[in-house]
Amino acid sequence: MSNLTVALAILGGLVLATVVGYNAWMSRRNAPRQPDAPDSDPPEAAPAPLNREEEPVLHVSGHPVAGAERHEPLFDPKLPAPSALPIPTADRRGGLDPLIDVITPITLEGLASGDAAIAAMPATRRAGSKPVAIEGLNEHTGEWEPAAPGQRYGAFQAGVQLANRTGALNEIEYSEFVVKAQAFADAINGSPEFPEMLDEVARARELDQFASAHDAQLSFVLRALHAAWSPGYVQQNAARLGFVAGIIPGRMVLPASELGLPPILGLSFDTQAALADDPAQSAIRELTLSLDVPQVDRAERPFARMRETAATLAREMDGVVTDSDGQLLREETMDAIGADLEQLYDTLDSRELSAGSPLARRLFS
Repeated sequence: MSNLTVALAILGGLVLATVVGYNAWMSRRNAPRQPDAPDSDPPEAAPAPLNREEEPVLHVSGHPVAGAERHEPLFDPKLPAPSALPIPTADRRGGLDPLIDVITPITLEGLASGDAAIAAMPATRRAGSKPVAIEGLNEHTGEWEPAAPGQRYGAFQAGVQLANRTGALNEIEYSEFVVKAQAFADAINGSPEFPEMLDEVARARELDQFASAHDAQLSFVLRALHAAWSPGYVQQNAARLGFVAGIIPGRMVLPASELGLPPILGLSFDTQAALADDPAQSAIRELTLSLDVPQVDRAERPFARMRETAATLAREMDGVVTDSDGQLLREETMDAIGADLEQLYDTLDSRELSAGSPLARRLFS
């Protein structure tokens, strides 16, 4: 074999090794980032200041953001809250409230048992898209409450919610409510007194207009700059900031400080990636951080924590924070959004619909 042949063979081997090595390096570089080993020390999760090149973008609409759960209104304090935990009763104003409900008094000739009332309840507690509730005046406590076995009641009241995020109560829904309430009253020998339909529908439209003009749902999109993320990598970094797994695969939530209240923030990514046979090989290139403003008490500092969380995740995960169109916003703009939110909170307070209150959670649902 000549020296030239040997040289060419060596050169070919070097080229082949270089190509294989480069492909291996590129494959490793582009592979989804994996979570740290269990025995490794996680980095500190202190909030980082916003970088002008990685600034969050606001997305506000009158509709739920992608990945956000839709909470059904609650009348009964014994029913589960949107986070599937019992609602604390400390600051509840009660179930039905004339501020956001049509209330129909039902008078009785005598006392009615809770068992009889339960048996007479309508099969479905909705009129169209609006929740319906029936409460009894407890003979012993003098409090309005959902009918309970073994109790006796001197009166009842039926109610239907005036508005929610599906719109205002309309004539058809009101008529359906009347049918359900009348059937209940007949079963317990009661006499209902229904408010004038046109007046209540007009009141519903006014409340719906106010709610639509003061509803805010924010979302930031965190996008990977270089390597994609695996679900485990996202979950590990989010968990360091206090997020816990949600009910839906690919969703995590930041719990409120008080047990049973809706989460402060939501974090969601591709559900299919979370459900993959081998999640470690699933490539996630973006995730959504969301805040449902009327559902969360302003005392939780939800918007400030949303910004801090977005900036920290962007720094730790090598990403940038954008709006849904991939546009970055300056920090001054985010400050202006924060100021606008404070005005929104003040307006809701003035209408006795403070963000995070039971009434606000029902109305903005």
